[in-house]
Amino acid sequence: MWMDPAMFWLGLVIVLLVIEIATMGLTTIWFAGGAMVAFFSTFFGAGPAVQRTIFVVLSLSLLILTRPMAVRYMKGSRTKTNADSLIGRTAVVTQAVNNLAQSGEVLIADVSWTARSRTEGVIPEGSVVRICAIEGVKLIVEEVTTEVKEKED
Repeated sequence: MWMDPAMFWLGLVIVLLVIEIATMGLTTIWFAGGAMVAFFSTFFGAGPAVQRTIFVVLSLSLLILTRPMAVRYMKGSRTKTNADSLIGRTAVVTQAVNNLAQSGEVLIADVSWTARSRTEGVIPEGSVVRICAIEGVKLIVEEVTTEVKEKED
């Protein structure tokens, strides 16, 4: 017993949409669009070969042509986390930063963070540093030189 083609395509649309909702990968949504058009084509008398061709061509076209734009749009609306927002900001060294001794602490926004230097050497207490990266719970910092401080003012 063969299933009605319209019901097959409708079922496929539902399955693909459920997978997209579960994964949010922006992959199966394009195939759901192709299945939806193939579903509507059954009402216009399209044969099985035409329905499959519509599904494959439209799904791949949507995937190739529109997915990159959709991914860029989705990434553009992503907001930085609290930790990500620290990168590029300046902080004050409250305990000398010494990678060899595995010590160092900086204060930023009234929060004390463990810090390591981006370069070799010791950054003395009271120095101003720029946050370059975050590795785990440690800030990776570099000392802000006097010339850079003057340019920022």
